[in-house]
Amino acid sequence: MEQTDRIKEMERHYDRLQSAVSAVDAALAVFREAQNDADRLVVYFDSPDWRTDFEADEAGCLPQDLKRGVLSEDGLYNLLDDYHRLQTLIDSTP
Repeated sequence: MEQTDRIKEMERHYDRLQSAVSAVDAALAVFREAQNDADRLVVYFDSPDWRTDFEADEAGCLPQDLKRGVLSEDGLYNLLDDYHRLQTLIDSTP
């Protein structure tokens, strides 16, 4: 491989890695900012309010156009599980 070809190839690797590192760094900043959101959702999910809201939804007492992803038991549980899995991964990274 010629020197210029080798440098061009390494530059492609450099550019892809630099892009990936920047993307992960930005995503980690957003993830850290969402920690309060996760904490609030855990408290809500563990509270009687969540059950009351869930039952009201099941009974058809909530407006049809109300967003209700938070009332999806599996959805909220899975989101919080994914959050904790990622938090554990980040915390265990040297």
